[in-house]
Amino acid sequence: MTEVGGRHGRGTAYRGGVRLRFLLKPGWLALTVVVFTFAICCFTLLSPWQFSRNAEREQQNSALEASFTAPPLPLTRLLPPGSAPDQHTEWHLVSITGQYLADKEVVARLRTVQGEGAFEVLTPMRTTDGTVVLVDRGYVRLDSKSGVLPYAPPPAGIVSVTARARADETDPKNRDAFADASTGGQLQSYVVDSRVVARAGKLDIRPGYFQLDTDQPGVLGALPLPQTDSGPFLSYALQWIAFGAMALLGWLYFTVRELKPGGALVSGEAPARRKSVAEILAEDELAESGHQK
Repeated sequence: MTEVGGRHGRGTAYRGGVRLRFLLKPGWLALTVVVFTFAICCFTLLSPWQFSRNAEREQQNSALEASFTAPPLPLTRLLPPGSAPDQHTEWHLVSITGQYLADKEVVARLRTVQGEGAFEVLTPMRTTDGTVVLVDRGYVRLDSKSGVLPYAPPPAGIVSVTARARADETDPKNRDAFADASTGGQLQSYVVDSRVVARAGKLDIRPGYFQLDTDQPGVLGALPLPQTDSGPFLSYALQWIAFGAMALLGWLYFTVRELKPGGALVSGEAPARRKSVAEILAEDELAESGHQK
């Protein structure tokens, strides 16, 4: 009795070892690496990235909504000399008094406004205290040859404008403004960047630029404000978490299923081979001859 029980215990342990051995199969190891790598990326990279984009959108929306109700501030009060607009000051309204420097104007190319191609007109302004700022006067549409449609020059003399503080864009290729036959001799840039306009006009322009609101002196087509909707980033973040969890749960389900008796990866028995027609006929003949005897 003891020997039978011992054999039964050793048999059970053996079968258990055989069932666990499939975890070391190359195919299963590869699947495990893929599943866990995907889940880790979902939890540590993809989902946090979408959460950060959602936080940035909420911060932008808060700043924009605050600028709707906050009164315009003098430029030096909102942005001390030398400081650039940042996430806390961007979109706030500022009041600026000065004179446009029309001869230093640059046009930003390859822009899109409300789904259509456009140019943005960038005109430096020298304020009454001598500081030079960059004013984005708005957009103009393209002509039939994708050039700049004619637009009104800025008003002459001293003017007072209300504009929104904006952070400079950055050109990854760090290209300067240029003028050639394709631009009709007009300076054009690839980004709205006070540094590019400063180099083109040999001016000392303070960082950032200032986007004109409607009904302001010198405004062309006032640029639309960004939408304050939250966007899809939060739902995308939750989806990546769900995808990672589903991958782990799927791996766990198939692992448990394979550990049970009869699992396709655990069973050491080869699948039964289908009998040929000749084998079936031979068995029938043997059976008939046996009956006859």
